[in-house]
Amino acid sequence: MIRTALASSLLLTASTGVLAAQEVYETEQANFSVETIAENLNYPWSISFLPDGAMLVTERDAGSDGLRLIEADGTLRQAPVSGLPGDIVVNRQSGLFDAIPHPDFAENRLVYISYAQGTREAHRTALIRARLSDDLSALENVEELFAVNFDIATNRHHGAKILLDRDGYLWLSLGDGGDHMDEAQNPSSHLGSLIRLNEDGSVPSDNPFAGGDGGAPEVWSYGHRNIQGLVQHPETGTVWSHEHGPRGGDEINIHTESGLNYGWPEITYGINYNGTIITEERDREGLEQPLWYWNPSIASSGMTFYTGDAFPHWQNDVFVGALAGMHLARLETDGDRVIGQERLLEDLEERIRDVRTGPDGFIYVLTDSDEGRVLRLVPAE
Repeated sequence: MIRTALASSLLLTASTGVLAAQEVYETEQANFSVETIAENLNYPWSISFLPDGAMLVTERDAGSDGLRLIEADGTLRQAPVSGLPGDIVVNRQSGLFDAIPHPDFAENRLVYISYAQGTREAHRTALIRARLSDDLSALENVEELFAVNFDIATNRHHGAKILLDRDGYLWLSLGDGGDHMDEAQNPSSHLGSLIRLNEDGSVPSDNPFAGGDGGAPEVWSYGHRNIQGLVQHPETGTVWSHEHGPRGGDEINIHTESGLNYGWPEITYGINYNGTIITEERDREGLEQPLWYWNPSIASSGMTFYTGDAFPHWQNDVFVGALAGMHLARLETDGDRVIGQERLLEDLEERIRDVRTGPDGFIYVLTDSDEGRVLRLVPAE
């Protein structure tokens, strides 16, 4: 819990455009202040970092104008990055999602982007790859790598988190489409699954259904409701994900084996939003149990392992944003185990959409609103 918040004035750092809040948060293992890097963003959904320190931020509700660039000095470019597809569907949870640079971006300038593709009546989560121009103003050579094989008319549960792991695989999380929860139990459907590809969009030969027998070739695991966090453990190399439960039952899972069924909606620790029961079962043989779960729900969103030097006591801890919970969760880890939890930023009373560790060792957070902000957590002086 946040134990103390010493409020004082705000000041504008003119050289960087950073609005720095001189407010100290004293927590269990570190004291920090919060700086505002950018504001007035249209439901910012994702933040990532280029090698020179510049940031890519997506605005979910801005459609083809939703890819924004923040310069390394903290200045938000007024013009969006051009070249996004024109068929981005914007409708509540539908819109522009993740934008992640390739690990070798300095050499190949490749960026991977997910979005809701199609029309309101028939759309799907899609994944594209493009080259970002030398002046960072435009996407070039845009190519589609993947699209979900089930069209939906609902405006929720898209998943859409991207991970490029250190073994050269490309991962994409997918939701159950809202009104199609039973599809999560069908490995031949992409809905409610975790997808694993090669960097060029082809299917790895060791995927569990690579030959097309028993499931879609791209599927790594299934039985997911709506994966909204996807990261790789910096030491063990294990892929971790977290997903929204319904009313309760947000959960963290680890993905050490392929072809596993994570249970939704056959087992869950949550209930329907209206209070009715989805299933009485919490555990069943052959269905995976979560590594960690929240009940009541925090509406988990965004995820990062902390790997910087600014907060040494937080090394390898997991940070997860909370939308309904309006806080930043810090989960203390021991290898592939969670051993404790602390809530940060509750005093802000803002929905947290994404969280990332920056190359400068600071923690970056997106707030979820039509006047969304990019915040940075820095050690308190």
